[in-house]
Amino acid sequence: MLTKKQRDLLLFINERLHENGVAPSFDEMKDALNLKSKSGIHRLIGALEERQFIRRLPNRARALEILRLPDSEEHAVPDNLFKPDFGHKEAATDPNTVDIPLHGRIAAGTPIEALEQYENIPVPAAMVGFGTHYALEIDGDSMMEAGILDGDTIVVQRCDSAENGTIVVALINEEEATLKTLYKKGPDVALKPSNRNYETQTYPANRVRIQGRLVGLLRQY
Repeated sequence: MLTKKQRDLLLFINERLHENGVAPSFDEMKDALNLKSKSGIHRLIGALEERQFIRRLPNRARALEILRLPDSEEHAVPDNLFKPDFGHKEAATDPNTVDIPLHGRIAAGTPIEALEQYENIPVPAAMVGFGTHYALEIDGDSMMEAGILDGDTIVVQRCDSAENGTIVVALINEEEATLKTLYKKGPDVALKPSNRNYETQTYPANRVRIQGRLVGLLRQY
């Protein structure tokens, strides 16, 4: 059963998709529901995803698909008919969380700078310290033995160097972004997976650019 805000958001997204084929932005959703922050929208979107009412299409900004409507709304909502009550206010923003950009899935052939930011997501404030942070969704199982699984969201602190044994986001040949454990070997850099089915890759140091180090992991059950 959906809460009122979850239902209101679902029907608002559905109405906008019927109107122009494009989902509303998180800012538009926030304003429509009179919420104080986009982190509240992110939590509602996550709840709707968990209940399989919507699906986010990967690597595409503002790409939402309605999978089903509440039982009383199973048939298409007529245009110009839905006028939900968006009069309730969300409680003050949680002081224990901070918003950081989610840059999509880390995938071969995609520098972090080129990944399209979908939206900001809330993360525990204790997870981030000084510096700039961003989040990535994991695509693949090369780090599974380190407890990092396909579909997980990781929190990364931006940096351009790291100590041996650090799990880093590395850009190879300015083309391929990957998450691996870093080891420096003289003039070379070794990027080691945490999966016995994959081999360690070694490159000249000038072919590898560090783009951040792993500082946290988020997972929904």
